[in-house]
Amino acid sequence: MHRRTLLQGSALALAAPRLAAAQGNARTLRFVPQGNLANIDPVWTTTTLARNHGLMVYDTLFGLGQDFQPKPQMAAAHEVSADGLVHKVTLRPELRFHDGEPVLARDCIASIARWSKRDVLGLRLAALLEEMRPGADDAFEIVLKRPWPGLAWALGKPSANICAIMPERVAKTDPFTQITDFVGSGPFRFRRSQWVPGSLAAYERFAGYVPRDEPADFLAGGKQVHFDRVEWRVMPDPATAAAALQNNEVDWWETPLADLLPLLRRNRDIAIEVVNTAGALGMLRFNHLHPPFDKPGIRRAIQAAIDQKSFMQAALGEDPALWQVPAGAFTPGTPLANDTGLEAMTAPRDPEAAKRALAAAGYRGEKVVILSPTDFPTINALSEVAADTLRRIGMAVDLQSMDWGTLVQRRTKREAPDQGGWNIFCTTWEGLDVSVPGSHQPIRGNGTDGWIGWATSPRREALRDAWFDAPDLAAERRIAGELQALVWEEAPFIPLGLLRPPQAYRRSLTNIVTGGPPLFWNVKRS
Repeated sequence: MHRRTLLQGSALALAAPRLAAAQGNARTLRFVPQGNLANIDPVWTTTTLARNHGLMVYDTLFGLGQDFQPKPQMAAAHEVSADGLVHKVTLRPELRFHDGEPVLARDCIASIARWSKRDVLGLRLAALLEEMRPGADDAFEIVLKRPWPGLAWALGKPSANICAIMPERVAKTDPFTQITDFVGSGPFRFRRSQWVPGSLAAYERFAGYVPRDEPADFLAGGKQVHFDRVEWRVMPDPATAAAALQNNEVDWWETPLADLLPLLRRNRDIAIEVVNTAGALGMLRFNHLHPPFDKPGIRRAIQAAIDQKSFMQAALGEDPALWQVPAGAFTPGTPLANDTGLEAMTAPRDPEAAKRALAAAGYRGEKVVILSPTDFPTINALSEVAADTLRRIGMAVDLQSMDWGTLVQRRTKREAPDQGGWNIFCTTWEGLDVSVPGSHQPIRGNGTDGWIGWATSPRREALRDAWFDAPDLAAERRIAGELQALVWEEAPFIPLGLLRPPQAYRRSLTNIVTGGPPLFWNVKRS
């Protein structure tokens, strides 16, 4: 499938001013996020927007450095008993919540408990946990039934549901209910009264936040804030966002459309850079609860028609530096990425074979509801290619367009598609998340207790459990190969390729932290 032309003729119009907004205060950073911030509880939802929001508003006990190893963040010290069963965490003395109250051990315990019921690695902690107990206001212990060397990594990872430290009263909110009190522990305060979903989210520097006395190191080190205010300005129209960046009406655009990159590169005041070097794995996710994708054979049949290159070109354009195929179940370029069964994606594409396989598996013309976000260009492009691919192999496709916030709510519905549910949505998962079985939510097979799509596979669950106990990298790689073989056989999802989308920003911004999501500490205006 050829690259879609999304902005016919619009690029030339961007040379002229499009917006009348003033340039704004030099102490305000103006940021265009990838979509609408509709859900702002970073424990309740796995969306990257809520995660990015959460990293501003909440701090974490540990943070990953540029080497992706955990380092103390809110923690002053972390001691592990000789038998590996007791983890003692001592807090830094100057920690404060946005309401001025000190961060205490009981706040951390309540926050970990809430997170452990929603996060894929939090569930691992819940299964191994004997108890959590405060030792004093500034220290607590996590007592395990079995050793888990990866606990600090899980508590500090920046992906999916973050272990956001909240006041105890907030953390006691049912983990399956969104919070309504947004007092945080991080370097920015969320200005709820100024929040206009679909338009603006505003953050102010929290004067009571005391950063570590160290250089910034990705999610670790000193989170020094150099702006008094950060504004997320939602701009679903890429032409509008590009014009705003060129006219110095915004400073930073998270997801510039590939069609507009040549124009932006011609502006000497704009830099184009891949900030998230780990990328994101695109995937097509099935609803396993309802026909037709409750049948493994029907899910598997589609693989022969999926052209990963077409998906990547639709999302990010022709430049192969911005994407990578083929892609299997794990992030390409990471230690557990492997070639097991990869011919499912690399063999010549055969829509007719897919059509025959669909009929043999029992497809009888059922309508396939695909959800597509109009305000999320990259995922919208993946969704449109998916719809076109399924139509070509004879499926009755109903592509339903909506904003990202509505899609996030809709995809949680377990009702049948004709009762407000769905069959397919496309999404992306952070490369760090899906590089190992432990944090790879789409690969799980724990049914209705698992991630949206609710896939069931005792075999995948058993292999994931075995990975936690793997004695060395060779054993981990063997398990990853077996898991990937099951992904082709059981088709919980179909990988679409690794995206490495660039970000665009005014060259007046310096010291942007790279390696993962957009971060708003360390960055300065020159």
